Order: sequence, then C-alpha cells, then structure tokens
Amino acid sequence: PTYNVDGEQCMWFQRILWFVSNWTNSIQYRNIKLFKEILNHQMKLFFFFAVSIVSYFSFSSLSGKHNIELKVGDVAPIFSLKDQDKNIHKLSDYLGKKVVLYYFPKADTPGWTIQACGFRDIYDKYKENNIVVFGLSYDSSRALKKFKKKWKLPFNLLSDSQKEVAVKYGANSPLWTKRITFVVNENGKIEKIYRKMNVNTHAEKILSEIIKKK
Repeated sequence: PTYNVDGEQCMWFQRILWFVSNWTNSIQYRNIKLFKEILNHQMKLFFFFAVSIVSYFSFSSLSGKHNIELKVGDVAPIFSLKDQDKNIHKLSDYLGKKVVLYYFPKADTPGWTIQACGFRDIYDKYKENNIVVFGLSYDSSRALKKFKKKWKLPFNLLSDSQKEVAVKYGANSPLWTKRITFVVNENGKIEKIYRKMNVNTHAEKILSEIIKKK
C-alpha cells in the first residue's frame, strides 16, 4: 500500500520528531547531570570518610605509644588540674586521705550523669569516711561547671582537656576518656582499679569495699 503525505502533514511529523528528539536529549542530559552530581557527592563522602579513618588511626597510634596500664600497688601518678571553677587541685595535697578518681567520657550524658548522681546521693558517707571524690574528663572547666550546677554535684570535677593525666593513668583514647576508676590510698598508692562497672551501683560498691577494709 502507498500513503500520500502532503506538505503540512510532513511538517507536523518533522515537528513531532524534533520534539521527541529534543525531549530525549534533555532527559539524557538531566540524567547525566544528576549522575555527575551524585558521583561528586559520593566522592566527597568517601574522601571525608577516608580522612576521618586515617586521622582516627593516626591519633590512636600516637596514643598507643603511651599505653600505660597501672596496677594495684603502683604509686598514683601526680597531677595538677583545674576544677570546674578553675581552682587547681594537686594529688599530693590529699595525702592522708583516700581519693577516688573516676574518669568519665563526657559531661551531661545519660550514663555518666547516673554515675555522678550515684556519688552525689551518698557523698555525705564518703566525707564521713574521709574520702575525696574527683570526676575527670576531657571537658572544659566551663562544661564541667554547667554539669555540676545542673545536677547539684557536691564534689569537684577536674578538666583534663590536654589529656596528659589520662595518658599517665592509661585512661586516654582519641575522642574521650576510657571509663575507669582508681582508688588511691592515704600514702598515694593505687589501692583498687575498676575497669568494668555498673553506673547505677558504682558509687555504692566503691564505698562498701573501702569500709570493709577498715
């Protein structure tokens, strides 16, 4: 069969072909452009992730050079740190008293708030038994002051923002301190180390074990 196509029909047919062709090219262009944007975004994420991983392990390797693990009977490393009010506390100033040094990762976070409040709730008993309590973290004095005020903590919090004391006690890690507690006796020696703990009962357990030894 043969079909007669006049000039007007041919013109419309060409227009339709032109429209379809341009529409197809436009979709392809948008898809290519979108693909490039997605690829660029993914590359940025990969780069950020790679840099983060390298930085983390580089810092970890540096920290690993100072991996110290104290033992019971060791002399507690001396320190001089500022508290939440920027008053300086030296460990040597507390000879003749038992001192509880508990490292916590971050101020005003759920688990460590429970731990701090555990010491707060029975702090009178600590004082009765001539025991000093210090909480230590990488937080600034300002952050620790807010934490202390918010939860009405009766003991001092020490800022180890330079991470130097954490290194001496083996409590250092790249982002925040390890969760670890030391009991230092009246002679400045480590009497007990808690590397695993239940934040709900930690303060009570320490106190009961100190009292039992009397």
